[in-house]
Amino acid sequence: MEKDLIKILKKFQKDEITEHHTYMMLSKIGGESNRETLIKLAESELSHYEFFKQYTKCEVKPNCFRSKKNYFVAKYFGLTFGLKAMELGEQKAQENYRGILGKIPEIQKVLEDEENHEVDVVDLLKEEKLVYVSSIILGLNDALIELTGALAGYTFALDDSKIIAMVGLITGISASLSMGASEYLSSKAEKNSDKNHKRAAIYTGITYMITVFLLVSPFLLGATPYIALFLTLVTGISIIFVFNYYVAVATGASFKKRFFEMTFLSLGIATLSFIVGIFIKNILGID
Repeated sequence: MEKDLIKILKKFQKDEITEHHTYMMLSKIGGESNRETLIKLAESELSHYEFFKQYTKCEVKPNCFRSKKNYFVAKYFGLTFGLKAMELGEQKAQENYRGILGKIPEIQKVLEDEENHEVDVVDLLKEEKLVYVSSIILGLNDALIELTGALAGYTFALDDSKIIAMVGLITGISASLSMGASEYLSSKAEKNSDKNHKRAAIYTGITYMITVFLLVSPFLLGATPYIALFLTLVTGISIIFVFNYYVAVATGASFKKRFFEMTFLSLGIATLSFIVGIFIKNILGID
Protein backbone atom coordinates (compact mmCIF):
# COMPACT_ATOMS: atom_id res chain seq x y z
CA MET A 1 0.00 0.00 0.00
CA GLU A 2 1.22 3.54 -0.79
CA LYS A 3 3.15 5.31 1.99
CA ASP A 4 1.03 8.45 1.64
CA LEU A 5 -2.16 6.41 2.04
CA ILE A 6 -0.76 4.62 5.10
CA LYS A 7 0.04 8.02 6.61
CA ILE A 8 -3.55 9.18 6.04
CA LEU A 9 -4.95 5.97 7.54
CA LYS A 10 -2.76 6.37 10.63
CA LYS A 11 -4.23 9.83 11.14
CA PHE A 12 -7.75 8.38 10.85
CA GLN A 13 -6.75 5.63 13.26
CA LYS A 14 -5.45 8.20 15.77
CA ASP A 15 -8.68 10.23 15.48
CA GLU A 16 -10.81 7.16 16.13
CA ILE A 17 -8.89 6.00 19.22
CA THR A 18 -8.93 9.58 20.53
CA GLU A 19 -12.72 9.70 20.14
CA HIS A 20 -12.95 6.29 21.85
CA HIS A 21 -11.07 7.57 24.90
CA THR A 22 -13.10 10.78 24.95
CA TYR A 23 -16.43 8.94 25.00
CA MET A 24 -15.20 6.59 27.73
CA MET A 25 -14.20 9.61 29.84
CA LEU A 26 -17.55 11.28 29.20
CA SER A 27 -19.44 8.11 30.18
CA LYS A 28 -18.26 8.74 33.76
CA ILE A 29 -19.93 12.17 33.94
CA GLY A 30 -22.90 11.64 31.63
CA GLY A 31 -25.22 10.22 34.27
CA GLU A 32 -26.91 6.83 34.34
CA SER A 33 -29.35 7.67 31.54
CA ASN A 34 -26.59 8.58 29.07
CA ARG A 35 -23.81 6.19 30.13
CA GLU A 36 -24.97 3.33 27.93
CA THR A 37 -25.23 5.62 24.91
CA LEU A 38 -21.74 7.03 25.46
CA ILE A 39 -20.22 3.57 25.88
CA LYS A 40 -21.94 2.53 22.65
CA LEU A 41 -20.31 5.49 20.92
CA ALA A 42 -16.93 4.55 22.38
CA GLU A 43 -17.27 0.96 21.15
CA SER A 44 -18.19 2.21 17.68
CA GLU A 45 -15.05 4.37 17.53
CA LEU A 46 -12.92 1.46 18.76
CA SER A 47 -14.26 -0.75 15.97
CA HIS A 48 -13.29 1.97 13.46
CA TYR A 49 -9.81 2.07 15.01
CA GLU A 50 -9.48 -1.71 14.55
CA PHE A 51 -10.66 -1.35 10.94
CA PHE A 52 -7.84 1.07 10.09
CA LYS A 53 -5.37 -1.06 12.06
CA GLN A 54 -5.90 -3.85 9.52
CA TYR A 55 -4.26 -1.62 6.90
CA THR A 56 -1.64 0.23 8.99
CA LYS A 57 -0.51 -2.94 10.85
CA CYS A 58 0.42 -0.88 13.92
CA GLU A 59 -0.91 0.53 17.19
CA VAL A 60 -1.51 4.28 17.43
CA LYS A 61 -1.72 6.29 20.64
CA PRO A 62 -4.64 8.71 21.23
CA ASN A 63 -4.29 12.47 21.25
CA CYS A 64 -4.55 12.94 25.02
CA PHE A 65 -4.68 16.74 24.82
CA ARG A 66 -7.70 16.64 22.50
CA SER A 67 -9.45 14.04 24.65
CA LYS A 68 -8.96 16.15 27.78
CA LYS A 69 -10.06 19.31 25.94
CA ASN A 70 -13.28 17.65 24.75
CA TYR A 71 -13.86 16.28 28.25
CA PHE A 72 -13.37 19.74 29.78
CA VAL A 73 -15.77 21.37 27.30
CA ALA A 74 -18.47 18.74 27.92
CA LYS A 75 -18.05 18.86 31.70
CA TYR A 76 -18.21 22.62 32.08
CA PHE A 77 -20.34 23.69 29.10
CA GLY A 78 -22.74 20.76 28.97
CA LEU A 79 -22.60 17.22 27.66
CA THR A 80 -24.80 17.89 24.64
CA PHE A 81 -22.77 20.94 23.63
CA GLY A 82 -19.54 18.96 23.94
CA LEU A 83 -20.84 16.07 21.87
CA LYS A 84 -22.30 18.33 19.19
CA ALA A 85 -19.00 20.21 18.98
CA MET A 86 -17.24 16.87 18.48
CA GLU A 87 -19.72 16.01 15.73
CA LEU A 88 -18.64 19.12 13.82
CA GLY A 89 -15.15 17.61 13.70
CA GLU A 90 -16.64 14.30 12.57
CA GLN A 91 -18.15 16.04 9.53
CA LYS A 92 -14.67 16.94 8.31
CA ALA A 93 -13.58 13.34 8.91
CA GLN A 94 -16.46 12.12 6.74
CA GLU A 95 -15.24 14.30 3.87
CA ASN A 96 -11.75 12.81 4.26
CA TYR A 97 -13.16 9.28 4.26
CA ARG A 98 -14.98 9.96 0.99
CA GLY A 99 -11.66 11.05 -0.50
CA ILE A 100 -10.22 7.53 -0.24
CA LEU A 101 -13.36 5.53 -1.08
CA GLY A 102 -11.89 4.70 -4.48
CA LYS A 103 -8.82 3.12 -2.89
CA ILE A 104 -10.55 1.43 0.08
CA PRO A 105 -14.22 0.74 -0.77
CA GLU A 106 -14.69 -0.99 2.63
CA ILE A 107 -14.45 2.40 4.33
CA GLN A 108 -18.05 2.97 3.23
CA LYS A 109 -19.22 1.10 6.36
CA VAL A 110 -17.21 3.43 8.61
CA LEU A 111 -18.58 6.42 6.73
CA GLU A 112 -22.16 5.21 7.21
CA ASP A 113 -21.53 4.76 10.93
CA GLU A 114 -20.21 8.32 11.22
CA GLU A 115 -23.09 9.78 9.22
CA ASN A 116 -25.97 7.85 10.79
CA HIS A 117 -25.23 5.86 13.92
CA GLU A 118 -23.44 8.51 15.98
CA VAL A 119 -25.79 11.33 15.01
CA ASP A 120 -28.80 9.18 15.92
CA VAL A 121 -27.54 8.22 19.35
CA VAL A 122 -26.31 11.75 20.18
CA ASP A 123 -29.80 13.05 19.42
CA LEU A 124 -31.12 10.68 22.11
CA LEU A 125 -29.20 12.57 24.80
CA LYS A 126 -31.23 14.94 26.92
CA GLU A 127 -29.85 17.65 29.13
CA GLU A 128 -31.56 19.98 31.58
CA LYS A 129 -29.87 23.08 30.11
CA LEU A 130 -31.49 22.39 26.73
CA VAL A 131 -34.92 21.62 28.20
CA TYR A 132 -34.86 25.08 29.76
CA VAL A 133 -33.08 26.85 26.90
CA SER A 134 -36.23 28.89 26.13
CA SER A 135 -36.20 30.20 29.72
CA ILE A 136 -32.50 31.07 29.42
CA ILE A 137 -33.14 32.86 26.11
CA LEU A 138 -36.01 34.79 27.69
CA GLY A 139 -33.80 36.03 30.53
CA LEU A 140 -30.90 36.82 28.24
CA ASN A 141 -32.94 38.59 25.57
CA ASP A 142 -34.85 40.75 28.00
CA ALA A 143 -31.76 41.71 29.99
CA LEU A 144 -29.75 42.61 26.89
CA ILE A 145 -32.52 44.58 25.21
CA GLU A 146 -33.98 46.30 28.28
CA LEU A 147 -30.80 47.03 30.20
CA THR A 148 -28.63 48.18 27.29
CA GLY A 149 -31.47 50.54 26.43
CA ALA A 150 -31.87 51.71 30.03
CA LEU A 151 -28.12 52.24 30.51
CA ALA A 152 -27.93 54.22 27.27
CA GLY A 153 -30.74 56.47 28.47
CA TYR A 154 -29.22 56.82 31.96
CA THR A 155 -25.82 57.70 30.46
CA PHE A 156 -27.03 60.90 28.87
CA ALA A 157 -29.62 61.77 31.53
CA LEU A 158 -27.37 61.24 34.59
CA ASP A 159 -23.80 61.62 33.24
CA ASP A 160 -22.21 59.99 36.33
CA SER A 161 -20.85 56.44 36.19
CA LYS A 162 -21.52 55.55 39.82
CA ILE A 163 -25.07 56.86 39.77
CA ILE A 164 -25.72 55.10 36.43
CA ALA A 165 -24.35 51.86 37.93
CA MET A 166 -26.56 52.23 41.01
CA VAL A 167 -29.71 52.93 39.03
CA GLY A 168 -28.83 50.22 36.50
CA LEU A 169 -28.38 47.62 39.25
CA ILE A 170 -31.63 48.59 40.96
CA THR A 171 -33.46 48.43 37.62
CA GLY A 172 -31.79 45.17 36.57
CA ILE A 173 -32.20 43.28 39.85
CA SER A 174 -35.84 44.32 40.13
CA ALA A 175 -36.45 43.31 36.52
CA SER A 176 -34.74 39.92 37.03
CA LEU A 177 -37.06 39.14 39.96
CA SER A 178 -40.03 40.28 37.89
CA MET A 179 -38.98 38.16 34.89
CA GLY A 180 -38.45 35.13 37.10
CA ALA A 181 -41.94 35.51 38.53
CA SER A 182 -43.43 36.00 35.06
CA GLU A 183 -41.70 32.86 33.74
CA TYR A 184 -42.95 30.92 36.77
CA LEU A 185 -46.55 31.87 36.03
CA SER A 186 -46.11 31.39 32.27
CA SER A 187 -44.56 27.91 32.48
CA LYS A 188 -47.07 26.88 35.15
CA ALA A 189 -49.87 27.72 32.76
CA GLU A 190 -48.31 25.70 29.91
CA LYS A 191 -49.79 22.30 29.19
CA ASN A 192 -47.81 19.29 27.94
CA SER A 193 -44.50 20.86 28.96
CA ASP A 194 -41.48 18.94 30.31
CA LYS A 195 -40.34 22.02 32.21
CA ASN A 196 -40.56 22.35 35.97
CA HIS A 197 -42.04 25.85 36.45
CA LYS A 198 -39.86 26.60 39.49
CA ARG A 199 -36.66 25.67 37.64
CA ALA A 200 -37.80 27.63 34.59
CA ALA A 201 -38.22 30.71 36.79
CA ILE A 202 -34.79 30.18 38.37
CA TYR A 203 -33.07 29.81 34.97
CA THR A 204 -34.75 32.99 33.68
CA GLY A 205 -34.04 35.03 36.80
CA ILE A 206 -30.42 33.93 37.22
CA THR A 207 -29.63 34.42 33.52
CA TYR A 208 -31.14 37.90 33.68
CA MET A 209 -29.21 38.81 36.84
CA ILE A 210 -25.84 37.56 35.54
CA THR A 211 -26.35 39.56 32.35
CA VAL A 212 -27.23 42.64 34.41
CA PHE A 213 -23.97 42.48 36.37
CA LEU A 214 -21.92 41.96 33.21
CA LEU A 215 -23.54 44.94 31.48
CA VAL A 216 -23.27 47.26 34.50
CA SER A 217 -19.67 46.25 35.36
CA PRO A 218 -18.00 48.88 33.06
CA PHE A 219 -19.74 51.64 35.05
CA LEU A 220 -18.55 50.07 38.32
CA LEU A 221 -14.91 50.00 37.15
CA GLY A 222 -14.62 53.80 37.16
CA ALA A 223 -14.72 54.46 33.41
CA THR A 224 -16.26 57.71 32.18
CA PRO A 225 -19.98 57.32 31.31
CA TYR A 226 -19.57 57.28 27.53
CA ILE A 227 -16.59 54.91 27.57
CA ALA A 228 -18.48 52.69 30.02
CA LEU A 229 -21.50 52.69 27.69
CA PHE A 230 -19.30 51.70 24.77
CA LEU A 231 -17.81 48.85 26.82
CA THR A 232 -21.31 47.80 27.86
CA LEU A 233 -22.38 47.56 24.22
CA VAL A 234 -19.24 45.54 23.38
CA THR A 235 -19.98 43.27 26.35
CA GLY A 236 -23.58 42.85 25.18
CA ILE A 237 -22.51 41.89 21.65
CA SER A 238 -19.94 39.46 23.09
CA ILE A 239 -22.62 37.80 25.24
CA ILE A 240 -24.91 37.53 22.22
CA PHE A 241 -22.10 35.96 20.17
CA VAL A 242 -21.09 33.38 22.80
CA PHE A 243 -24.65 32.42 23.72
CA ASN A 244 -25.84 32.06 20.14
CA TYR A 245 -22.78 30.00 19.26
CA TYR A 246 -23.59 27.71 22.19
CA VAL A 247 -27.25 27.35 21.17
CA ALA A 248 -26.34 26.88 17.49
CA VAL A 249 -23.94 24.05 18.28
CA ALA A 250 -26.12 22.37 20.92
CA THR A 251 -29.44 22.57 19.06
CA GLY A 252 -28.48 22.97 15.39
CA ALA A 253 -30.20 26.39 15.16
CA SER A 254 -29.01 29.08 12.75
CA PHE A 255 -26.20 31.11 14.34
CA LYS A 256 -26.10 34.06 11.93
CA LYS A 257 -29.84 34.71 11.95
CA ARG A 258 -30.15 34.72 15.75
CA PHE A 259 -26.92 36.65 16.30
CA PHE A 260 -27.77 39.51 13.94
CA GLU A 261 -31.39 39.62 15.12
CA MET A 262 -30.43 39.95 18.80
CA THR A 263 -27.61 42.41 18.03
CA PHE A 264 -29.88 44.61 15.93
CA LEU A 265 -32.57 44.67 18.61
CA SER A 266 -30.14 45.42 21.46
CA LEU A 267 -28.29 48.19 19.62
CA GLY A 268 -31.51 49.57 18.15
CA ILE A 269 -33.20 49.84 21.55
CA ALA A 270 -30.03 51.32 23.05
CA THR A 271 -29.94 54.02 20.36
CA LEU A 272 -33.62 54.89 20.82
CA SER A 273 -33.21 54.99 24.61
CA PHE A 274 -30.21 57.30 24.28
CA ILE A 275 -32.35 59.66 22.18
CA VAL A 276 -35.16 59.43 24.73
CA GLY A 277 -32.64 60.34 27.48
CA ILE A 278 -31.60 63.45 25.56
CA PHE A 279 -35.22 64.41 24.92
CA ILE A 280 -36.38 63.97 28.54
CA LYS A 281 -33.36 65.80 29.93
CA ASN A 282 -34.07 68.78 27.66
CA ILE A 283 -37.81 68.75 28.35
CA LEU A 284 -37.25 68.77 32.11
CA GLY A 285 -34.51 71.37 31.78
CA ILE A 286 -31.97 69.37 33.78
CA ASP A 287 -28.35 70.43 33.33
